[in-house]
Amino acid sequence: MHPEKIFIKDFTYVLPEERIAKYPLFVRDQSKLLIYKNGKIEEDIYYNLDTSIPSDSLLVFNNTKVVKARLIFKKSTESIIELFCLEPAEGYSDITTAMMQKEKVLWKCLVGGAKKWKDEPLLKMIKKDSIEIELTAKKIKKLTDDFLIEFSWNDSSLSFAEVLHYGGFVPLPPYLNREAEETDKERYQTIYAKYEGSVAAPTAGLHFTENLFQKLDKKNIHRNFVTLHVGAGTFKPVKTETIAEHEMHSEFFEVKKEFIEDLLQHLDKKIIAVGTTSLRTIESLYWLGVKIIFQPRVSQHDLDLQQWEVYDIDANSISTQQALQALLQWMNKNETEVLITKTQIIIVPGYELKVANALITNFHQPQSTLLLLVAAIVGNDWRKIYDYALENNFRFLSYGDGSLLWKS
Repeated sequence: MHPEKIFIKDFTYVLPEERIAKYPLFVRDQSKLLIYKNGKIEEDIYYNLDTSIPSDSLLVFNNTKVVKARLIFKKSTESIIELFCLEPAEGYSDITTAMMQKEKVLWKCLVGGAKKWKDEPLLKMIKKDSIEIELTAKKIKKLTDDFLIEFSWNDSSLSFAEVLHYGGFVPLPPYLNREAEETDKERYQTIYAKYEGSVAAPTAGLHFTENLFQKLDKKNIHRNFVTLHVGAGTFKPVKTETIAEHEMHSEFFEVKKEFIEDLLQHLDKKIIAVGTTSLRTIESLYWLGVKIIFQPRVSQHDLDLQQWEVYDIDANSISTQQALQALLQWMNKNETEVLITKTQIIIVPGYELKVANALITNFHQPQSTLLLLVAAIVGNDWRKIYDYALENNFRFLSYGDGSLLWKS
């Protein structure tokens, strides 16, 4: 299906406010799980996920960690200015490097109350134990939808990640329509979160517990991890008539060489992506391998993916195994143990999964790129799935229930 023929109005449904989960369940793995396979729908809970996945399967998780990306400043006039840290400025090799900066850093930010902020620096006092740290925000320039901000602080021992940890607030999704609470610090984070850099949680992973991992282990269901730092663009509404006109957000991701080797070993088994970010990452790996096959001398700097790039490449003759092996050989040649790059890949109806056999994911907003991704996997049955979820009291969005969707 051509993107210009994918009309956003065809991917809508009525989502009553009361169906949006404002808070998570008390026990993570007791959330409901809708299972879609071969056109049929069944219902269970996450704790029983092991019964719906074959032995020797591979679950792929995103181990990014949500940072407290909201910084609140109060001007001398008592006006409130909120800075939402989106991503590092150009010039940093990756988010982790930017997060580890000391004394100052450049960041792209959304600014709440921008009209009240002229050009004067903003000051904020942050408490760390018994010490007070002075954080300064200086407006460098206006960008398209956001601002370039220079943050500086007077404690050279602290990284920017630590500054956010002590002085920021959890960036809950806007559709929850509530302020972050103490419990959100733990619950809006997966139990395996490791590398700081996301401004939104990879929500499919919020349902997993150590007890569930033990059950998966007993059935010899393997797990491995990628790191994709989720940007605020994940909430960006599609405001265009067709998806072809929508600009997809670009996100940093990194994978280890051993992860790609693990994928290769499971190509004849089942590979299940836990969350849309995990799916976009492993599908991106296939296309990076294809690029290398077509451009063997491609540099690290040019090895990324643009939004519609994969739809213009004729890769029918290149198997998943060939693409992943080409990527591994490129990493060996370039003496790279960890691949760090950006992907803007958009997965819409007409896209055929190259690596994943199934997706575990929450229920998404109407007319969103995430709903289009679901439709790419299950076809027109996305509507049957969502109608079932609405009629059977499933909870929607970030803190809601989820689904296991096997590709049609």
